[in-house]
Amino acid sequence: MEDFVSLYQALSETSSSSAKVEILIRYFREAPAADLGWAIHILRGEKLRRPVSSRQLREWASEVSGYPLWLIEESYHVVGDLAETIAKVVSGGVARRPVCLSDWIRQSQALKGMGLDEQRDTVRSIWRANTEDENLVFNKLITGGLRIGVSRGLVTRALAVVTEIDEAAITQRLLALREPGQITLQALQEVEGATQAATPYPFYLAYPIEGGVEALGDPAEWIAEWKWDGIRGQIVRRGDSLGVWSRGEELVTESFPELRGLAQDLPEGTVIDGEIVSLEDQVPGSFAQLQKRLNRSRVPQKLLSSHPVGFVAYDLLELGREDLRARPCAERRKLLEEVVSSVRLSCPGVLLSDALGFSSWREADALRSSARKVGAEGLMLKRRASRYGVGRRRGDWWKWKLDPLSVDGVLVYAQKGHGRRAGLFTDYTFAVWRDGELVPFAKAYSGLSDAEIRQVDEFVKSHTKERFGPVRTVEPLLVFEIGFEGIQGSTRHKSGVAVRFPRILRWRRDKPAREADSLEALRTLVS
Repeated sequence: MEDFVSLYQALSETSSSSAKVEILIRYFREAPAADLGWAIHILRGEKLRRPVSSRQLREWASEVSGYPLWLIEESYHVVGDLAETIAKVVSGGVARRPVCLSDWIRQSQALKGMGLDEQRDTVRSIWRANTEDENLVFNKLITGGLRIGVSRGLVTRALAVVTEIDEAAITQRLLALREPGQITLQALQEVEGATQAATPYPFYLAYPIEGGVEALGDPAEWIAEWKWDGIRGQIVRRGDSLGVWSRGEELVTESFPELRGLAQDLPEGTVIDGEIVSLEDQVPGSFAQLQKRLNRSRVPQKLLSSHPVGFVAYDLLELGREDLRARPCAERRKLLEEVVSSVRLSCPGVLLSDALGFSSWREADALRSSARKVGAEGLMLKRRASRYGVGRRRGDWWKWKLDPLSVDGVLVYAQKGHGRRAGLFTDYTFAVWRDGELVPFAKAYSGLSDAEIRQVDEFVKSHTKERFGPVRTVEPLLVFEIGFEGIQGSTRHKSGVAVRFPRILRWRRDKPAREADSLEALRTLVS
């Protein structure tokens, strides 16, 4: 366990990608075999099952430390990280028998099956045995908050060096090795690719367009498609089974039983990339409708009828067990059209992504501007000659989204952030006017520079009206332009609307609060 704690500390102390890769390479080469799979699992951002609630951890920390619970709560709001707060107040241990990461994880996951008293005694005994640094990592593991600051790409790059296998193959082999206990350096070198199991290919992701689209060159080299607001997925038919996979590498077949009919109709050895969307009259609908179908292991018939889903097919990655990813995009598109047309009668929820024609970038921009009329977020641009890559790569696939909807809102509430922003007020609530009163409509915490954050933090501290735990009510003086991707009516919010992906576009220093937008103006944006 000391090795993994040292790894966590070393990675936390550098922002250099190359340095992080070197740190990972050393760890992968030296880590105990029993720990390697769990370490890779965690480093790639996979969450462990949370065995106890954060409320229970705070109460137990209060008992162990002798500090009152209110002081633990206040310390948490100052520190901004519950795992770190508890690590600082519970007793640290001294030299004892080394515990490996895999044993520690098994011990923490066993908490789930214990009674409350046994959970408390087990956690307290672990705290007493651990050093402060070890308690920090342990607490983060059991709260699901262990973020190490490395991307999946960096983990893959380090493993590629250690195993002497290219990154694309490593990514694909990790998909085939689903369980942490299966992952060893030997297994990565020996396991056959994803095509030998009912697992997806690594997803190819697009970069957002930055600057003028004209920089992409000759428009004749590109294919345009609508960018729908759903969940990226792959449908995999191998053998007698069919799997529907999300971009997060989760098997979600049971959540979308409408697609099961493809098990009989898709040719064996077929993989289709696309988007899981809500359907309204057999056309893609809003993400709000799709949300009601997410994270369900069983879907009741009533919900199947009221909130149907479909699959917009974007790309064909495999046909007849042949990997097609290296073929040109235009060639894969023709094959995809044939496959989709053969299954539409038995599975009408499978739609072919429209190929949108344009002869100039001005025409393409006009198409993009009309996206909201058809319920899309913008355009996807794909080079006709491009292969299907791995991960996010610049050059061949781009997403060209609509400019965000926006209104000017007034800052009314603020709360301190977490992690490196723990000491600053960075989480904000914004409101618009209704009959002379301000009505909250969105929370946002991104979009300001570090200098602007410090200025807003000073404002909050000097203009606080009331305090409600960690939340402060501030004088309604500052105006910000708030952008968002979509808006819909909502009975759960006081404003009667809910916005999607809100963020701060700019600080409107030129505008007094009385000139901020109204709720009526906000509601006119509801489609």
